[in-house]
Amino acid sequence: MIVRRLSIALVAALMSVPAVAAELRSYSKEAFAAAQTAGASILVDVHASWCPTCRAQEPILNKLEQSEKFDKLVVFKVDFDTQKDALRALRATSQSTLIVFKGAAETGRSVGDTKAASIAALLDRAL
Repeated sequence: MIVRRLSIALVAALMSVPAVAAELRSYSKEAFAAAQTAGASILVDVHASWCPTCRAQEPILNKLEQSEKFDKLVVFKVDFDTQKDALRALRATSQSTLIVFKGAAETGRSVGDTKAASIAALLDRAL
C-alpha cells in the first residue's frame, strides 16, 4: 500500500515538472533554411557513429540541450557518412564539428571539443 502511494506521488510529481529540451530535428536543407529564416538559435552537430570524440560530446550535448537555458535551441544532427551535400553546404570537413547560428549568421564553430564548459560557451553564442 505504501509503495503504491509513493509510486502515485512520484508519477504526479514528475507530471507537474515542465518538460524542457532543445528541439531536435532531422537535417534537411529546407528545414535548416526555415529555422534560419525564423531567426532561431541553431546548433548543427556533425557526427559519426564510429567517432569516439562524437561519443564523448553526446552526453555533454544531451545535458545542455535538456537545460532550461537552451530550451529554444533547434538542433540539427548531420551524419558525417551519409549527408555529404550538407557537409559541403556547411563547410564541415570533419566529424565532431559543432556549428552554432543565430538565424542566418554563423556565430561559432568548434571541432573535436569535449570540454563541457567550452561547448556550453559555444552554445551561448547561438542565443
